[in-house]
Amino acid sequence: MSQEMLVKLVSVGDAKGVGKGHTYYIRYNNKVKKDPTKKYETKKFNPIAQKHTVYKQKK
Repeated sequence: MSQEMLVKLVSVGDAKGVGKGHTYYIRYNNKVKKDPTKKYETKKFNPIAQKHTVYKQKK
């Protein structure tokens, strides 16, 4: 069985709230995850806000 899972990342938007709710789907490897209690968080390009914003894992 594969240790990868599909994860939905949702944008929190920029300082004005532009681009909030934009989503990315990524494959995430559970073996690499450092702390299982924390949700995955990363910065990615948001095409609606046209800048890099924070994306957080949504269940």
